[in-house]
Amino acid sequence: MSFLRVLLAILFPPLAVLDKGCGSILIVFLLTLAGWVPGVIAALVILNKSN
Repeated sequence: MSFLRVLLAILFPPLAVLDKGCGSILIVFLLTLAGWVPGVIAALVILNKSN
């Protein structure tokens, strides 16, 4: 997880998980619409998950 990805996850969470798949983008986008903090947390969790 690079510094740029973390910064992007804080500023605009759906853009940070763009390469993780359509489902991840949709989940993070909906959580961001519900509230900024849940979107950021979801994006950071998805980025932190190891393959």
